[in-house]
Amino acid sequence: MTESRSSLLVIGLMLALLTLVGCGGKIRRPSYYVLNLPAPVSAAPPTTSTLGSVGVGKFDAPRFLRVGPIAYRESPEQLDFYDYHQWAEDPRRAITVAMMEELQARGLFQSVELFNGHSSPECLVTGTIDHLEEVDQGSDVSVEVALSARLINVRTGEVLWKGTSTKNAKVSQRSVPAVVAQMSQEVRDVVQGLVSSMQARVLATLPSPSRANAER
Repeated sequence: MTESRSSLLVIGLMLALLTLVGCGGKIRRPSYYVLNLPAPVSAAPPTTSTLGSVGVGKFDAPRFLRVGPIAYRESPEQLDFYDYHQWAEDPRRAITVAMMEELQARGLFQSVELFNGHSSPECLVTGTIDHLEEVDQGSDVSVEVALSARLINVRTGEVLWKGTSTKNAKVSQRSVPAVVAQMSQEVRDVVQGLVSSMQARVLATLPSPSRANAER
């Protein structure tokens, strides 16, 4: 009786292993992705920076947009996740870096740094990833990217600017790599839109001579 039970146990383990391996003889492993953002377009810096130092805080995001499976929507109410397609890096990091790079390229501030809670910049940028998902509508596949941010005077707590930027774009190829590539492009465009809005607001509040220098 004992030998029979042992034989059945061995057979059961073998069947389980064969199930995991599958017909192709390989165990399916997850594929991992990162946002690969295009470099910002270099802009001629103003003659003198219009503001002092700025710190950029790490962008926040809903939990499902941080790490793990990539999300997709088949309807506004239904959110699903890929089983074998995951983020290798928290998208918040890439987007925070993109914001810093864009601010540096514009030359709006004397210095731009990642805010770690220990430095004392004159201004602080905080932001949130509101959407970073694939959107499925029948045979059409698109991505939705939405970011919101604000600029704060650290000394007074005054909100100097706040804005939201959103982009929806169709994906030419129905594949996860194509979706992530499109997300990367749209993230850069959305970040540029936010910083353009910030710059316009800041320049509008400057005295005329400073504004003229900044726009040269």
